[in-house]
Amino acid sequence: MTYTVSINADPERSVPFIDLVPQHREIAADVMSAVERVFSEQKFILGDEVVALENEIAAYCDADHAIGCNSGTDALIIALQALGIGPGDEVITTPFSFFATASSICRAGATPVFVDIEPDTFNLDPNRVEDAVTPRTKAIMPVHLYGQCCEMDPLQRIATQHNLAIVEDAAQAIGAEYRGRRAGVLGTIGCFSFFPTKNLGGAGDGGMMTTDDPELAARMKRLRVHGDVGGYEHVEIGMNSRLDALQAAVLRVKLQHLDHWSVRRQHHAKRYGELFRQTGVLDLIAPPRVRADRRHVYNQYCVRVREGHRDAVLQGLKSRKVGCAVYYPKPLHLQTCFKSLGYTPGDFPHAEAACHDVLALPSYPELPAIDQQRVVDCLADICQELRGVQRRRLAA
Repeated sequence: MTYTVSINADPERSVPFIDLVPQHREIAADVMSAVERVFSEQKFILGDEVVALENEIAAYCDADHAIGCNSGTDALIIALQALGIGPGDEVITTPFSFFATASSICRAGATPVFVDIEPDTFNLDPNRVEDAVTPRTKAIMPVHLYGQCCEMDPLQRIATQHNLAIVEDAAQAIGAEYRGRRAGVLGTIGCFSFFPTKNLGGAGDGGMMTTDDPELAARMKRLRVHGDVGGYEHVEIGMNSRLDALQAAVLRVKLQHLDHWSVRRQHHAKRYGELFRQTGVLDLIAPPRVRADRRHVYNQYCVRVREGHRDAVLQGLKSRKVGCAVYYPKPLHLQTCFKSLGYTPGDFPHAEAACHDVLALPSYPELPAIDQQRVVDCLADICQELRGVQRRRLAA
C-alpha cells in the first residue's frame, strides 16, 4: 500500500500525543455494561471476572497460566520473588527502559546488572549478555521495548547454558510476536501492564503474569495475596497485589478488539514511513526498524533524530501544538538512585545515544489521517529550518 500527500492539514491544528476518548466512544456501551455487571454482583476483588480474564489472556498469549495482579511493576516483582531471586543475586537487564524494569529487581532484593542495547531496535543486545553472567546471576530480564520483541533465541541459549530464568518485561508488548510466538511465552515468566495508555489498557492500574510452569503459577497466586494458601494460612510473605474485578471486566471487553487496534497501529507506522519519504525528512528522521521475524505492535512510535537535533525537533513540535515525548531521557545506569552500582557515563554508549536521539510521535489506533499529516508537515518544516541553520553555519 502507498500513500499520497493529499490531505490538507490545518496549519494551526493541534495534535494530541494520545487521545483515549475516541476508543472509549467505540466500545462505551459494552464497557459500561460490563462495569454494571460487576456492580450488580458486588464482587470487586479477584473472583470469577478476574479468573475469566486470566483464562482469556492465557489463551491469547498461548500460555498455560495467567495470573492477574495490581500493576505491571508488581508483576515483575512477584515474578522475581516466585523464582526465589533475592539478596545476593544478580539479574541482567537493559539500561534503556522504564524505571520499573530495574526497580523491580531492587525491590526483590537483587542487583540489576546492565548490558547495552542494539542501536536499531533499542532492545537488549544478546551478544553482550553472556559476558555479564557471573556465579551470582539468576535471571535475564529482556524488555520488549515499544512493542517489538527482543532477539530471544540467543537469550534462551544463554539461559539454558547457565541455568538462568528469563523474565520478559512485556509491559509494552501484548500481542507482539517473535518468530510466530507471542510475547509472554518466550521465557520463564512474562509480565504485562494494563496502564491506560498501553495497547490493552484498563481504567486504572493492572498487571498480569504468564507462565507454562504450574508450580510458578501457584506461587505467584499466593504471593499476590500475602502468601496466603487459604484460611489465613500464610506460608510465605507476599504482598497485596490483587486485580480488581472492575478492571478485569473492562479489559475483557477491550481484549476482543486488541488485534484490530494493533493492525491500526501498524497501519499508522507504515503511513509515517511513506510520508517521511515523500516529504524528504529521512536525512534527519530515522523511522523505527522492524526485524523481519517480528510482529511489532507499536505501543510507541519512536524515531531517532539524527545529528543531535532531537531537542530542537521536540521543541519545534511542541511550539506547533503537536504532542510528542521522550522515552527515555536518562538511562537507568545513570539514575541517581543507582549511583551505588558504580556505573559511569560512557559505560553503555548505545543506550546513552538513544536517550539523546529518540522521540515518540503521536500514534494510537484512532489517530486521524489529518493529524498524522499535520505531524509530518511540522517535521518537514522543522527539518527545513534546521538545514538552513546548518548552511548558514557552514557559510560563516
